[in-house]
Amino acid sequence: MPRPSATVAIPTAGRPGYLDHALRSVVPQARELGADVVVVDDGPSEDTRRTAERHGVRCVTHPRQRGLNAARNAAIAASDAELICFLDDDVEVAPGWLAALLDAAADDPAIDALGGPIDVWLEGRSEHGRERPAISALRLSPDVDQDTERLWGANLAVRRHAIERIGGFDPSHAMPSGDEEEWLARLRGDSGRIRYVAAASVLHRRVAADASTRALVRAQWFRGHAARQADLRAARAADGPAAPGVGGELKNLTANLLGLARHRDASRRWTTAHAAGRAHEALLGYAPAGRATPGVDDFLAGTSGVVAGKREALLAAHDRWLDLRLAVGRAGRSFDRLAAQAPRQRITIVIPARPENAANVAACVDRLRSTHHDVDLQIVDPAGRPRFQTIEESALTDGRIRGDWLLLVDDDVQLGPRFVDRLLGLAVAAGLDLAQPAHRRHGHAAWPITRREPGLLWRETTFVEIGPVTLLSRRAADVLLPFPAEAGMGWGLDAHWAAVAAEHGWRMAIVDGLPVTHRSAPPATAYRRDDAVEAARRLLASRPYLPRWELRTVARHADLPTGPR
Repeated sequence: MPRPSATVAIPTAGRPGYLDHALRSVVPQARELGADVVVVDDGPSEDTRRTAERHGVRCVTHPRQRGLNAARNAAIAASDAELICFLDDDVEVAPGWLAALLDAAADDPAIDALGGPIDVWLEGRSEHGRERPAISALRLSPDVDQDTERLWGANLAVRRHAIERIGGFDPSHAMPSGDEEEWLARLRGDSGRIRYVAAASVLHRRVAADASTRALVRAQWFRGHAARQADLRAARAADGPAAPGVGGELKNLTANLLGLARHRDASRRWTTAHAAGRAHEALLGYAPAGRATPGVDDFLAGTSGVVAGKREALLAAHDRWLDLRLAVGRAGRSFDRLAAQAPRQRITIVIPARPENAANVAACVDRLRSTHHDVDLQIVDPAGRPRFQTIEESALTDGRIRGDWLLLVDDDVQLGPRFVDRLLGLAVAAGLDLAQPAHRRHGHAAWPITRREPGLLWRETTFVEIGPVTLLSRRAADVLLPFPAEAGMGWGLDAHWAAVAAEHGWRMAIVDGLPVTHRSAPPATAYRRDDAVEAARRLLASRPYLPRWELRTVARHADLPTGPR
């Protein structure tokens, strides 16, 4: 059988040094065998593009970061080859790597996925064998090809006919490892064949600071988080055994800590860090989102966002600890400094207030006063009218907001002190057009990205919710308002706003230093969920929107800007 046509695909995100080394090893083989090479810049990064140009290979650039599996799908779409050979950007391929894959694919056209050994090289380290950290290493046999259940994405070739049969990689998988395992599980479920090719070997490299003990321990910590998330996803998808409970994860961590205390060998460092990541995820993490179908339900969060029981008590305690750190640290003074520096602003605040929440609204009013800005506070009983109609009638004159800012506040949230002055101070200093305070960790929050991140004051993001508290600049409001007539309960509208914001280059943020609590009722308790979903599908049928796997944090800030931008 003739060798299949092939494309070598390397997804990357801001690591031109690693990419340069990978291309130096693979491009000569690809040219010799007539294969295409494509780099997917999940960035964008000018250095990445220049590196690809220097090696004479194609570069597909994402306008914003979308994740590894989305980059893999982009490589598939950019190629018409029969075999797509994926490599991580930090590998070095061995001589004969590509020829071995092509020969194995030619020998048996029924094979759906192929890969080979992955060895690890850590600059300046002498650990060997089991003492090495688990950095995508794989070696099943020294010289025997065999069918297998597993391969890793650092060295994975897939047939186009397999992709056409079961679909592409799941872009909603955002954890830092295991991102290809869901695709391989689907392939096995479809009776697909996976082949280990002993001669198709690569070297997984870590250099400089990436090879330090600190960096490797941190990597294992995140791999532990990812492993538990993968267990939870697999259990839900296959209705199989549940992941270990909190007690099981803590027991495993304790055993590793005791082993580390007794032996103090390198391998114990890695397994203990991994176990610690799993335990931390079990204690303070959230349920992973299920698989979404592009164009059908990818605008949904995929989680309920409800926290209850012992978990709620634990997360509430974590919130109290984070609140205390904010109160005794520099954060409050920094927010007040920005508030004092901001030029006087005019802000309209609208609270669609139901009579049953009058006490909570009264508490909010005190937090919405300002000593520095002109506040037009509108508290309006919807009286059965749609929420967005109430907001428009209260906030817009001739289709435009009356001031510099519009703040939408639900009637069932709890706000922090000096909320308006502090939020506007940051918005002005950071040049924001859309912003929201983060949710406390024990409150209702369907979107994981909106929950507060410990140690941060604010984050630049690709997404801001349409509630429960949302700030819009005049520039954003002029484009986004009035609301579409078919907005319904608003589901999907914030995903559309995110796409519009990306198109206009607006800066968006979630403010972790001003968290709010949303506790009275989770979404879809006052209306039918199915009706809200159908309304969202109609709303987005002719509008661009950001699917949920493109909702991400693009920059994290533990400090506030120094002054108005």
